Amino acid sequence: TCPRNNGRRAAVSDRVRGRASARAFGMALTWQPDEGSLAQIITLLKESQNPDTETQRAVEQKLQALNQYPDFNNYLVFVFTKLKSEDEPTRAMAGLILKNNVKVYWASFPEEIKTFVKQEAMHAIGDPSPLIRATAGTLISTIAMRGELVNWPELLSTLCQLIDSPELSECEGAFSALHKICEDCSDQLDSDALNRPLNILIPKFLQFFRHQSPTIRSHAIGCVNQFIINQPPALVVNILPFIEGLFAVSGDDDIEVRKNVCRALVMLLEVRSSDLLPHMHSIIEYMLVRTQDANEVVALEACEFWLTLAEQSICLEALAPYLDRLIPVLLSGMKYSEIDILILKADIEDENVPDKESDIRPRFHKPKTHVAEGQDGMGEGDSDSDSDDDDLKKEALSDWNLRKCSAAALDVLSNVFHSALLPVLLPLLKQNLFSHNWLVKESSILALGAVSEGCMEGMVPHLEELIPYLIESLADNKALIRSITCWTLSRYAHWLVGQSHDLYLKRLMSELLKRILDPNKRVQEAACSAFATLEEEACTELVPYLGDILQVLMTAFKKYQAKNLLILYDAIGTLADSVGNHLNKGDHIQLLMPPLIQKWNVLKDEDKDLFPLLECLSSVATALQSGFLPYCEPVFQRCVSLVAQTLHQTQIALANPEQFMTPDKEFMIVALDLLSGLAEGLQGHIEQLVAQSNILSLLFQCMQDPMPEVRQSSFALLGDLTKACFQHVKPCVGDFMSVLGRNLNPSFISVCNNATWAIGELSLQLGADMKSYLQLVLAQLIENINRPATPKTLLENTAITIGRLGLVCPSDVAPFLPQFIPMWCNTLRNIRDNEEKDSAFRGVCAMISVNPSGVLEHFMFFCDAVASWSSPKDDLQQTFHKILHGFKNEVGEQSWRAFAEQFPPALKEKLATTYHV
Repeated sequence: TCPRNNGRRAAVSDRVRGRASARAFGMALTWQPDEGSLAQIITLLKESQNPDTETQRAVEQKLQALNQYPDFNNYLVFVFTKLKSEDEPTRAMAGLILKNNVKVYWASFPEEIKTFVKQEAMHAIGDPSPLIRATAGTLISTIAMRGELVNWPELLSTLCQLIDSPELSECEGAFSALHKICEDCSDQLDSDALNRPLNILIPKFLQFFRHQSPTIRSHAIGCVNQFIINQPPALVVNILPFIEGLFAVSGDDDIEVRKNVCRALVMLLEVRSSDLLPHMHSIIEYMLVRTQDANEVVALEACEFWLTLAEQSICLEALAPYLDRLIPVLLSGMKYSEIDILILKADIEDENVPDKESDIRPRFHKPKTHVAEGQDGMGEGDSDSDSDDDDLKKEALSDWNLRKCSAAALDVLSNVFHSALLPVLLPLLKQNLFSHNWLVKESSILALGAVSEGCMEGMVPHLEELIPYLIESLADNKALIRSITCWTLSRYAHWLVGQSHDLYLKRLMSELLKRILDPNKRVQEAACSAFATLEEEACTELVPYLGDILQVLMTAFKKYQAKNLLILYDAIGTLADSVGNHLNKGDHIQLLMPPLIQKWNVLKDEDKDLFPLLECLSSVATALQSGFLPYCEPVFQRCVSLVAQTLHQTQIALANPEQFMTPDKEFMIVALDLLSGLAEGLQGHIEQLVAQSNILSLLFQCMQDPMPEVRQSSFALLGDLTKACFQHVKPCVGDFMSVLGRNLNPSFISVCNNATWAIGELSLQLGADMKSYLQLVLAQLIENINRPATPKTLLENTAITIGRLGLVCPSDVAPFLPQFIPMWCNTLRNIRDNEEKDSAFRGVCAMISVNPSGVLEHFMFFCDAVASWSSPKDDLQQTFHKILHGFKNEVGEQSWRAFAEQFPPALKEKLATTYHV
């Protein structure tokens, strides 16, 4: 057996080391292993194939010990390439461990061992075993990735010679290696440093598209595919022969060849659609067939074609004649396969079965972003907007299969064709929804959800019939039908909440709440997610039903397993966000808080389950306001403690990087966000807690953290503390403002957004004292508001903050009016009346009073912005009246009339009726 005690292990290591020192390094070919060490290394390789966790851990420790000796890699090479008496899995394991060592330690390999590894890896290219050949290709590619393409000039030429070999095993092995090199080193292959080998390789690969071996045909296409997206010149000049080659093998019997042909056509459609245009009808016909391929992997690759085509301008015209054939194909692809059903075990009542850790996907906290009060969320085009709201795409990177791809294709095509899709789709669905085959019924309900966004206008006349059907399907005896119905109904939530509650909402809520307590975990998950969507759409419409909702959610809290508990936290937090302080009633608090606080007390500081609970409590604290007071002190103190611990552990790790790992800063981020929620909810009530803590000194450290998400949450907390208890923030303003000024870089959108908002809140509190800090922030804010493609939310917060700076320091900001007033007006005309907009407009009016000439050139923008108000406060409306009439009097009646003629009719009417100009 492999040595288990330190004495024996040392002996093996010494023997490995002894051979290394005794051999002549310049003669790699003469190297021979020590038989005793070889036997023990083979035993170790066999043990490494044991799936037992403890055995794996022990093997890992032994491998780490042996990796201290470079000669160990010679043993691995020997077993992998020379010891053909050993079984293939053991030889392949030696090759894989060697590959991993190359990946990590290659730079420290002695040159002689590098030469030996390269030499023997090339010898293994033609091994009779496909497993060994594939492992050799992976090893060679890994060496190439470590920068060795330049230092191994004969590699590519040798591989090119070997693919011409009459020996099939050599040809396949060489192609396998080339395929991996093309995949891992595509940029290097088109570099001047290597004299652009692609110029030779791509024409060479094209010659093998019709090779007698399907493996080689597949490798040849796969090699070229690696370069389609980047379009190097060597491919561009050969693009027509490449496309012709693909057509020639499009009907290939081999699965891998068909898969690679489909993949190539999808990528070409994305970047070279003009080259495919002459053949588009033939390609569509081909993809219709391949999307129904008996092999699901091929069908999935083909189905991606419809997703990509939907993004092309030619889609509408090219695909319209095929909708009546494509839609049934996509509907068929949306059915669960037999394998899916076996794996899902969907009808089991599994609510009491604990989740495995592997079932719970990693989750990431989204740090707090301040959104201007007039907006409901991040605007279109905001780069860090949350795309996870679309549940159809939520699992796009995991378990992507034909069902999900077909549904996604139907979704995107509905956004191209809109209601024109329905004459084909609806007759099929009306038949399939009442099918005796529950799989057909389930996929049809999925299809209804998929087209909800793109075809909503055309679907509305049918919803009176469909919604009751769907609500009834929530009680279906098949769990997968119950779960997909939850999702589909959530896609129509916006329409549903706009109807009379008695028509649909009451019954829908009743049935969804039952499904939240379903005995099947998959249904619980779908129902909880759907209810969170309904909460977002209904908002305060749910207030009359809060008691029933909380009763069910808190019952679920007691019965849910770990995975669904995360979704339940989100549903509770979303409910708090949606109904706000309507939650602040004794009965509601008594239902809601005890289970949350009990969980809070049970979880340890280092438990990652604390993340979603902290997020949930942040929303709850903001909603409950003073109702959270009985719970606030321990929550506040623990959050401060989490921030302090993380900062302390970070400092230790920086000082001793070899001894300590950097802590997970997400603990600190979620703690900062909960403190923000407390400050926002408790407002002045938080003053005493802040006074008794060191949170402001900790906050100053967090504001300077290199991690953007930490700074983002820090600035949000600073803004909320400024509003809640400025007396404690004021002594630190100088230090804080300096850091804020350095974080107005729009490359970090959310950091910049929160820093901008915090500056605006500080300016309101500082008043005229803000003058001392203008030079730190004003120029960058003006640059940001004029920056092309600035996201909507950042624009709004920037405009509001500039307005507030003008409100407190009008004389200092007014000279800059001409530099920002057009974008300022265009930005704030689009948000609803609110206090932030009010303070910003008062600021701009103050600046115009100081510097009226600064707005003359762009006065129409100001008129338009004034007209965007629905009902400004009386004194603000009088200010607008004064400025408008002052401008009119200044230019004279005739000039004003000429000026007003340029106004759109709606603007002209609004100014005339409201301000009499």
